[in-house]
Amino acid sequence: MSFVRTYTKPRVFAAAVLGSLIVGALLGVVARQTEAGWLTDLLDQIGTIFTTLLQVAVIPLVFTAIVVGINSLRKLGGGRTAARLGGKTVMWFAITSFIASLIGIAVGKLFNPGVGGLGGVEATAKNAEKAAKSVDSWGSWSAFIQGLLPENFIKAFADGETLQVLFLALVIGAAAYSLGDKAKPFVDFTTSVFEIIQRYLGWIVRLAPIGIIGLIGAAVSNYGDALFRPLFSTTLAVYVGCLLVLFVVYPILLQFVAKVSPLKFFAKAGTAIQFAFASQSSAATLPLTRQSAVNLGVQPAYAAFATPLGSATKMDGCAAVFPAIAAIFVANLAGVQLNFWQYVGIVVVAVVGALATAGTTGWLTAFTLTTSFIGLDAKQVALGLALIYSVNPIMDMMRTATNVAGQIVVPVVVARGEGLLDEEVLNAPTDNPQHSDEGTEARHTEPAPA
Repeated sequence: MSFVRTYTKPRVFAAAVLGSLIVGALLGVVARQTEAGWLTDLLDQIGTIFTTLLQVAVIPLVFTAIVVGINSLRKLGGGRTAARLGGKTVMWFAITSFIASLIGIAVGKLFNPGVGGLGGVEATAKNAEKAAKSVDSWGSWSAFIQGLLPENFIKAFADGETLQVLFLALVIGAAAYSLGDKAKPFVDFTTSVFEIIQRYLGWIVRLAPIGIIGLIGAAVSNYGDALFRPLFSTTLAVYVGCLLVLFVVYPILLQFVAKVSPLKFFAKAGTAIQFAFASQSSAATLPLTRQSAVNLGVQPAYAAFATPLGSATKMDGCAAVFPAIAAIFVANLAGVQLNFWQYVGIVVVAVVGALATAGTTGWLTAFTLTTSFIGLDAKQVALGLALIYSVNPIMDMMRTATNVAGQIVVPVVVARGEGLLDEEVLNAPTDNPQHSDEGTEARHTEPAPA
């Protein structure tokens, strides 16, 4: 047990994640240079297994977390309090998305990825086919709206339709809230399921370094320098944009709006951000996101509502920074000069289309919706997407880390404004063993019902 406790400490875990990135890249290079197909297959299988283990939990996690979160607001007051908190949370989601999209546009114009073409480099046939299908299936707002409403309850879960499950969770959660004590058995059962899923994810967290080795190794082995070098400026632009949001925008909001030290924030939220980087999944990181908010002094009842909502709809990396840069990349490849109103369109989609990013492929939906909204040619969008697929695992790490950081920042900001930030908890030292066997449940006393 002493090894597990040491391994799950933030600094040790961070070192393991960084080491796994290096090992994965080296193994990928070895597999490519020696043409060791067995090693490439092994790395791909490791990455696939890790991703599958995370995705298994996403649908039940989204449903239970939203239902439990909505009903936790009862502990903070009545319906008006819940509505006010929900409104302010969504407002800050929109404000930060607006800022992040502007940064994405500015960085995209600075780097201008795709200008002059890519020297004849082409996407693999597999990625080209996958991109064409994605654009056909996810590239319109009408398809998005139609896909929001489930045909029936069971089918939404069976088909893994995250948006439909999110819609059901919001409706059922609100219905349970309105029924009060009559729905208590259902809420208690859902809470138990939520805790079980959190424990499961706590175990999967420990496998993150192994999963990263597979994901990065397979990407390097399959694509190598042939696509990494031509797409370096695009990847770098995404990292720079996300880092500006992560280490400039969020600290400013924390320091001047929430009155919380950014250093304290990153010390307590570090493990969640690290795992988001490793797992490439905001939903899978949710238990750590929730506990980080609690460790920063946010009342557990509000954290239980805001962080699940954020994990589905608050994606500054995937839905704001990345689509802006990717749209500029596609336009440059096509030789198209975007006009002022198209840039406005990018911002509009980032602010009002965040719901579309729910799920493990939110970046893809945000990308296709943005490019279709501003009128880029579908064939050029498919070409750009096929190229992006080759470096997506590397981009997605930074995007997801930014997403999760924002999902913690907003509850802290809102909690400060609403008097729901516990200074004693905020200033208490936290070892932050968020993926220990003790679970991820809130460790602070909940407030009594108002």
